[in-house]
Amino acid sequence: MTARHGSGQCLASSARTLLFAALPLWWALALAGCSKEPPAYQEQGYVFGTLVEVSVYGEQEAKARQAVAAVMQEFQRLHNKLHAWKASELSELNAAIARGDRRQVTPELEIILKDAAQLSTQSEGLFNPAIGGLVELWGFHADEFKAALPDPRRVADLTEAKPQMSDLLFDGDRIGSRNRAVQLDLGGYAKGYALDRAAEILRKMGVRNALINIGGNVLALGAHGDRPWRVGIQHPRKPGPMAMLELRDGEAIGTSGDYQRYFELGGKRYCHLIDPRTGQPVQGVQAVTILTHGAHAGVLSDAASKPLFVSGAAGWREAARRMQLDEAMLVDAAGGVHITAALQKRLEFTDKATVSEVEP
Repeated sequence: MTARHGSGQCLASSARTLLFAALPLWWALALAGCSKEPPAYQEQGYVFGTLVEVSVYGEQEAKARQAVAAVMQEFQRLHNKLHAWKASELSELNAAIARGDRRQVTPELEIILKDAAQLSTQSEGLFNPAIGGLVELWGFHADEFKAALPDPRRVADLTEAKPQMSDLLFDGDRIGSRNRAVQLDLGGYAKGYALDRAAEILRKMGVRNALINIGGNVLALGAHGDRPWRVGIQHPRKPGPMAMLELRDGEAIGTSGDYQRYFELGGKRYCHLIDPRTGQPVQGVQAVTILTHGAHAGVLSDAASKPLFVSGAAGWREAARRMQLDEAMLVDAAGGVHITAALQKRLEFTDKATVSEVEP
């Protein structure tokens, strides 16, 4: 009986859940003092329940340090604001909804919830931040969680109540819900939103080249010298990357996996990604990776992967079309790789013998 992993785990084990930047040869040259350019400045932290890392290339250390500090401060602000089960603006709204009340919220939270609601509609409800009650029942509203099954009747009752983002009522700056079963959990949105905010802050501070990594979601600004940033996609069952990718300016990549927060009981794995249609943790999928572009690439890299994961091997491609994703990959329970032709052209698998089923 095992459970992984809460904030009490060491950062080394947490780092296995990440899309991580591949160490280029440049690092060795910089450390040896052979590079004439300003060295890359890199800082790590722990927020949103995971390891975060910001790397800035080609800036003087003082400027890079100031910019990264501003980003880290923003990450902490968002963590405090959007926490689902500790005191936060979001948890206060959840308490009001449970009472049948409406609560005044900040303009920022209103915008976030309206955007999340729109993405939920686009996904036909498979991306559903309103099912925080189910996430809690399964024990994932905790820094450390136990390998234990919830009361099946409570799961069934909450699933039958069908909490969804369309239940939210927006009345000026006051928000409520017509369905008291709605409990908001932005765990599948907040990291992506934080990526976009970080990119905005860095650009405003004059940083042109950076890589921002928040536990499975990575966004690139500019390049790493004369070439794109090179990142690795974590293998869902083995240490290290299963594939490498050159991430271009403004692109973001995100992975949802059953190896990030899960427990095992009776030889079965239960992950934190819940199917809102059944109230059960998704089975049959190890990981989904998507590549996104545009002004809100960060948000999409986080939220848009969830409908594909929930849809499974049979429905992931249609879910990708609904989310307007051309570059996506799913690893099924047996380790089989299903990938779009557009993403296959971008990836370099570390195991050359990897067999993938390519779909247009």
